[in-house]
Amino acid sequence: MEGAVPPGAALKAALAREAQAAGFAKMGVCRPDAIPQAAGRLDAFLAAGRHGQMGWMAERAAWRRDPAALWPAARSVVMLAESYTPDHDPLDDVGLAERGAVSVYAQGRDYHDVVKKRLKRLARWLAGVAEAGGFDGPEGWVAVTPVREASGEAPAGRGMGDMREGEAGSREAPARGPGRRGSGLAVSRPGLDPGPRGDMEPGEEGETGDREALPGETGNRVPLSKTQGASSSAHAAKPAVSPVKVFVDTAPVMEKPLAQAAGLGWQGKHTNLLGRDLGNWIFLGAIFTTFDLPPDRAETEHCGSCRKCLDICPTDAFPAPFELDARRCISYLTIEHRGPVDESLRPGIGNRIYGCDDCLAICPWNKFAVAGRDMRLAPAPGRRAPELAALAGLDDAGFRAAFSGSPIKRIGRDRFVRNVCYAIGNSGRPALGAALGPLVSDPDPGVADAARWAKIRLETG
Repeated sequence: MEGAVPPGAALKAALAREAQAAGFAKMGVCRPDAIPQAAGRLDAFLAAGRHGQMGWMAERAAWRRDPAALWPAARSVVMLAESYTPDHDPLDDVGLAERGAVSVYAQGRDYHDVVKKRLKRLARWLAGVAEAGGFDGPEGWVAVTPVREASGEAPAGRGMGDMREGEAGSREAPARGPGRRGSGLAVSRPGLDPGPRGDMEPGEEGETGDREALPGETGNRVPLSKTQGASSSAHAAKPAVSPVKVFVDTAPVMEKPLAQAAGLGWQGKHTNLLGRDLGNWIFLGAIFTTFDLPPDRAETEHCGSCRKCLDICPTDAFPAPFELDARRCISYLTIEHRGPVDESLRPGIGNRIYGCDDCLAICPWNKFAVAGRDMRLAPAPGRRAPELAALAGLDDAGFRAAFSGSPIKRIGRDRFVRNVCYAIGNSGRPALGAALGPLVSDPDPGVADAARWAKIRLETG
């Protein structure tokens, strides 16, 4: 029929409506092979050693280089953005003498728990479309089917209910590609995927564990029995396999380059993703699917001559625009780095006890930022600018209780209290030295070292 919308385009439009209803701020689509430049950037980043202790980046580099290798049957990558724009200026918390600065994304509920439920909701909707052979559109029934895999089988994976949280190291959830994903999560903070010029981009790859899952190892296939929103009026045969793959923080995917390819925004000079209509306070999600959806036009860079994000960095973590050396990044040092931090970098950490938002907060594009919609991501009581003296006294049980449901819990008590000691040492308040007393002989060498350093710094000014 003349003027009829192609089924793939109609499905994409319907999926965008579902995404908006689920709470996402924006959706875009790209092909799995849309970021060929990422491989060279990743290789250069790893060769320079800018990944620091994040060995999983090199170990799973083959999959990280090429999203198509994760699931060769995939025809489209659906990229989704959710805003967590704060209602305050995070820079107001930096430099508070007796309180710690916590990255905005970690002040509320763990975003993994919030966003992955929305990803699964969309994935189930797509699975329902495949099961029904189409969906009810504004103009009536639209018949559409996914592209069948040549083998007729999907890569091995666990069902969504079989995801094993708590597999990796001392953390409590499996590493995201830090991998992460057929469908994965990323947060805009200096992070782990190579930036536009081959460095690490803000993310939180290793934050959820010290190992990545291999493609198909912990990838979650959406059970077709759990469908939502698709009409069953068509009697098409069920597809042999699920048309979507949701790895949820378990596959090595570079979400930010894919998000740029899908038109959501671009990787700025701070290597975070930012958009003209989103700002840069963004969580990203990705769903791989065998549905053939029309791709969006890739976004281009719009930073111009601005370098505010580069100049504000307290530890000079940006060797050049669009490049990040994770080994100097406060987000990496306070979250990913194990053991004592280089003494030359400790003063620059200031009172930041978990992450750093300086390069995000200073970005002029935030004047167009979309307001956060989910109150679960808003700061929980006591999470924004907590008192350093109280935090220094936390034992393991107290730490777990204080940060239950928070991404902060993932790094463990020892690494967190180490950070608190650095903040006390940088406070210039000798009275806080009393909180360091028991910690100079702490069983954890990193905590004991930090406490001794902080005590000397307070005493010598």
